[in-house]
Amino acid sequence: MAQPNRSSSMSDTAVGLPDASPRTTWTSRVRWAISILVAALLVLLAGQRSERTEHAYQVDALKRAIEVHALGLRGEASKYAYLPFTAAQHPDIVATLRDPGNAVLRERGNRYLEEVNRRAGSDALYVLDAVGMTVVASNWNQPQSFVGQNYAKRPYFIDSSQGRSGQFYGVGITTGEPGLFLSVPVREGGAIVGVVAVKVNLRQIMATWADALDPVMLADAKGIFFLGSVASWMYQPSRPLSQHDLAWLERHKVYGPFNAFVPVPWAVEQVPGQAGYLLKTRIDGEDRRLLAVDEALPQLGWTLTVTSDYGRVLAARDRTWMVGGLAASLLLLGALYWQLRERRYAEQRDARQQLEVRVTERTQQLSDAHAFRKAMEESLLVGMRARDLEGRIIYVNPALCAMTAYRADELMGKLPPYAYWHPQDTEKHKRESDAALSGAAPATGFESRIRHRDGHDVITMVYTAPLIDGTGQHKGWMSSVVDISDRKEAELRETISRAEAGHAQRLALLGEMASTMAHELSQPLTAMSNNANAAEESARRGNQGLLLDSLKRIKAQVQRTADIVRGIKDMARLRTPGMQACAMNEVVVNVLALLKPEIRMYRARVTTRLQEDLPLVTGDTVLLGQVLLNLIVNSLQAFAADSTTPREITIHTTSDGSSVRVIVEDNGPGVAPAVEAHMFEAFFTTKADGLGLGLKNCRTIVESHQGRLTFEHRAGCGAVFILQLKANA
Repeated sequence: MAQPNRSSSMSDTAVGLPDASPRTTWTSRVRWAISILVAALLVLLAGQRSERTEHAYQVDALKRAIEVHALGLRGEASKYAYLPFTAAQHPDIVATLRDPGNAVLRERGNRYLEEVNRRAGSDALYVLDAVGMTVVASNWNQPQSFVGQNYAKRPYFIDSSQGRSGQFYGVGITTGEPGLFLSVPVREGGAIVGVVAVKVNLRQIMATWADALDPVMLADAKGIFFLGSVASWMYQPSRPLSQHDLAWLERHKVYGPFNAFVPVPWAVEQVPGQAGYLLKTRIDGEDRRLLAVDEALPQLGWTLTVTSDYGRVLAARDRTWMVGGLAASLLLLGALYWQLRERRYAEQRDARQQLEVRVTERTQQLSDAHAFRKAMEESLLVGMRARDLEGRIIYVNPALCAMTAYRADELMGKLPPYAYWHPQDTEKHKRESDAALSGAAPATGFESRIRHRDGHDVITMVYTAPLIDGTGQHKGWMSSVVDISDRKEAELRETISRAEAGHAQRLALLGEMASTMAHELSQPLTAMSNNANAAEESARRGNQGLLLDSLKRIKAQVQRTADIVRGIKDMARLRTPGMQACAMNEVVVNVLALLKPEIRMYRARVTTRLQEDLPLVTGDTVLLGQVLLNLIVNSLQAFAADSTTPREITIHTTSDGSSVRVIVEDNGPGVAPAVEAHMFEAFFTTKADGLGLGLKNCRTIVESHQGRLTFEHRAGCGAVFILQLKANA
């Protein structure tokens, strides 16, 4: 009998192919090659799709950020728009422009502008005559006074001298400080006799943008960045300027000594089929690749540019490639293993006359296949663990050893509990192990927290399947353990980021409302001031009729102011130190010290039982204090006004080692069942003047700290709120 070609047989085994004719072998190899190419193509396409999806998400996030920034800019621009208009109506200002040489009129005009500017909080308020010379100004008695300065070439004066409202951002000729200039014409008898202008700084917006992780820039109508978070880009255009634009800038001294106007050092790259564009630049010595979105602000004549790091988009693509490659590898490994298994059964059906030769060949083939399979299993990033029917570990791969930092010889032969089980989840681990050994493990896997040898936590997903030997007998269980710690951390960061973005947007909307209200109040207040001046003048002249008429107008403006004030809610700006180790006992003591006046006003008694040596927690002390303050104030407000029962609130802290609990308990009327079902929902309130955001915001803050805020009924009557946070290890 002829001996088979040994080298050909081993070559077929190395690629996982059965013994066959050269044509069959070649066809099988082609199929494997096509399968690998198709899998690689699918993984590539999935990564590109993930990149496009993340790109669209980042663009959407930038558009939401633009809305927030635009609201702030419009609020600052309109905040002082009423000042020039109000001053232009004042009789002293008109009289001063009519007779600028009158020292008495100039003195009254200067002091009027000084008082109005002081109350409004703007940089400067000043009046120019018909040729652009400053006649009176709020800074008349300061070293850099505008009085006597000629601003006829400034664009805002040119606009208002032609009958239009002026708006212009530039560097001051006198002070050298940048600011926003707003102006209106002063009319008398239909003729324009002068211009009133106000200068406003935008330092608050600059301070906010300075804290941004990625560049935020604001450009004027010619594309010159005059406000933003990157100092090196200030007063540089986003594109080359024409000679006409350069001449206009030089003629009007828009940006003072800054006249180079070299375009910003960046390269723009469009992304086909996607919104936004890419910027390649260098900031603070570091190469950056940014995703940028522009938004025109027609009311202001500016363009806002907001950016984010494009690395987030590339990271999403790379994660998809990694996960897809791992999945494709597992599928190919499974197909290869199945093919080897089928080949073994086929070989057992071979003719008896070839048995001796085939036994020798098969021994070598199985040895090679085992080595190949073992090499592939040990090269996986997924941890593999095999156990017998009693739960004894009979195999672990290097990935699982790296995941737990225990050697294979330290794990092999061990029964539960295993060394890497988390001490705080021992009971949970036991239940999951019993379920897996009984064949009741979920097919979709389960999440499990294990403890690395150095003490840090590793979050995993565990998938379990029966372990069948070569004879088809059930010998144990094979589990794959996937480390998902990075994914869980990324999900938490994304949740917190979205909450902060939503919070920032709500603050911006509230700021816009406050700005509008301030504008509404300023008009009746200014009118009252003017009428008071008129009443004073009438009293001095003895004109009783005019005096009574002025007082009636003042009374009407007072009523109007009261109506506006009744519609304004207190708003607080969130400023917190961030996440840090903090002691809840100190938070309780600080909040109670802050609430002493309210506690005395409600005639309540607060008792504390604070556990000594209470473990620290990781959190934001300001936010956690706000949660505790809100719970105590709710308890105070819950007491009936005519209650004869002593009003008592008890606050005590406790810990079981793994968590810290702060309990706020009162003997008030408690919470009705119908209210309890909705008490943590947004905009649900039982108070006539409430917004329904208190308990909703409290729960959101606590959940962002990975804690829980729950409610219970107090025995007898009253309410109990329990704040539970994870204790530091």
